[in-house]
Amino acid sequence: MAFMVKTMVGGQLKNLTGSLGGGEDKGDGDKSAAEAQGMSREEYEEYQKQLVEEKMERDAQFTQRKAERATLRSHFRDKYRLPKNETDESQIQMAGGDVELPRELAKMIEEDTEEEEEKASVLGQLSSLPGLDLGSLKDKAQTTLGDLKQSAEKCYIM
Repeated sequence: MAFMVKTMVGGQLKNLTGSLGGGEDKGDGDKSAAEAQGMSREEYEEYQKQLVEEKMERDAQFTQRKAERATLRSHFRDKYRLPKNETDESQIQMAGGDVELPRELAKMIEEDTEEEEEKASVLGQLSSLPGLDLGSLKDKAQTTLGDLKQSAEKCYIM
């Protein structure tokens, strides 16, 4: 029973005293960490390399997303003639300078632009008026134009 208590508490007590500054095992810190993970030293080093590579990939993806967002913000700043932001420009430069928007965002911007252009046109303004039927107005305009052509053909002066 004493053996069980010593093995269960002894390892934890040794770790606790080691972190407090007792430090008896300073020479083989990597080896003990590898053994604690149940791996050989080579496996542990490979595992550490994989962790570093994964972290670098995540950081690169994060930087790319930040640059895409900055590109989107700068696009809207240009569109609405707002002052530029230095942090957005630096984020774009950190990602490599030439950042393209994701397809979904580009599609959304294009749809918004089309809607705004439609609303800005004369027909867009007319369609927003209540009680106005553009179809009947178009028909009337074509009929009037046809009548004018017929009158012009009958006129002897022209």
